[in-house]
Amino acid sequence: MRNARLNGFVTARITDIADEAGLAHGSFYSHFRSKEDALAAVLGEVEEEMLHPGPSLAATSGDETDPVAVIHAANVAYLEAYRRNARLMALLEQVATVDERFAALRLERSEAFLARNARAIRRLQRAGLADSALDPDLASLALSTMVSRSAYAVFAMGRQPVSVGALAATLTRLWANALGLPGDRQDGRNDG
Repeated sequence: MRNARLNGFVTARITDIADEAGLAHGSFYSHFRSKEDALAAVLGEVEEEMLHPGPSLAATSGDETDPVAVIHAANVAYLEAYRRNARLMALLEQVATVDERFAALRLERSEAFLARNARAIRRLQRAGLADSALDPDLASLALSTMVSRSAYAVFAMGRQPVSVGALAATLTRLWANALGLPGDRQDGRNDG
C-alpha cells in the first residue's frame, strides 16, 4: 500500500494532476515547473499550518501561565493538523527517501519544529519550571520526535484508532514528566 502511494506520485503525469485539480493542462505550467514543485508548494502550506496553527497557543490553552496547558494546546493543534494531512505527510516521508529535494524539505521542516520547541524549553528553564540539567536542544529532539513519530504511526500508518484527545493527553504527560514540570499542573487532559 505504501509503495502504491509512492508509485502513484512517481508515475503521475502532469495531465493527471491537472485533471485532478480541475485545471487546463497548460495552466499547470503557469504555476509550476514540475509535479515536484507542485508537491513542494502543497507541503509548504501544510508545514505552515502545522508550525503556526492559528491563534496563539497560550490563548488557545486558556491559561498562558500554565506551561502544561500550552504544551497540550500545541500537541492538539499539531495532531489535528497532522490527522487532516496524514496522506500528504506519509507521501513526504516516502518521497524523502528517494528524492534529495524532499529529504531536504523534510529536514528543514523538522529543524523548524526542533528550534521552536528548544526555545520553549529554554524559556521554561529560565523561569525555573523545567529541569535545568536538560540540554534543551536534545530534549527538543527527543520530545518532538516522540510526537511526530506517534502522529505518523497513528494517522499515516493507521497503527490503531486513537483520538487526538487521548494521544495528546499521553504525549503532554510525557512532555511534562520529561521536563520535570510541576506535578500539580499535569491534569491528564483527555478532551477529545
